[in-house]
Formats: sequence, C-alpha cells, structure tokens
Amino acid sequence: MIFKSVGDGRPYPDHGLTSRGWAAVPPSQVRLDRLVTTKDTLQLAALLDEDSTFFGDLFAHVVAWEGDLYLEDGLHRALRAALQGRNMLHARVHAVGA
Repeated sequence: MIFKSVGDGRPYPDHGLTSRGWAAVPPSQVRLDRLVTTKDTLQLAALLDEDSTFFGDLFAHVVAWEGDLYLEDGLHRALRAALQGRNMLHARVHAVGA
C-alpha cells in the first residue's frame, strides 16, 4: 500500500494558512506510508504534467493532527514519487492543535 489510508475530506479543524503561511513552513521528508490522503481522486493531467508545480508550491502540504499526517495538497506529487519507486516525499508539515 502506498499510503496509510485514503480519505475523502479534511477531518482536522481549519488551520487558516494561506500560500504565504505555507511558504514559511520549512520542508522536511515524510514517508508515504504515514500519509492519509484528503482526496480520493486525482486528475490524471496533474500527475502526468512535468510542469505541474509551475504555478504552485514545490512541496506537498501535510497537516499533522491527532497523531496522523494528512496530505492536504500534493497528491499528484506523492503518487509520482511512488511510481518512481521512492517511499519519501518532501513536504511542508504544519501541526494543528495541541
């Protein structure tokens, strides 16, 4: 299995981060098998597009909440990493709550 589980939605409270806020979070490596997705579908064009990060962040966005890591943005990056045989993903991880 690539991910810990496949979800459909964000079970965590709103974190209020904007693009600028995410950019301030330093990237780190996250194991794919620790991630819970917040989307259960993927646009194939995003997966196959070599310039998919042209207008967005180079790193996936992950929310840490209640002991789980939720992949909020970057599903196509995570799947591309898995297809390339990698088990790690560079992501910005933001912890929500205490």
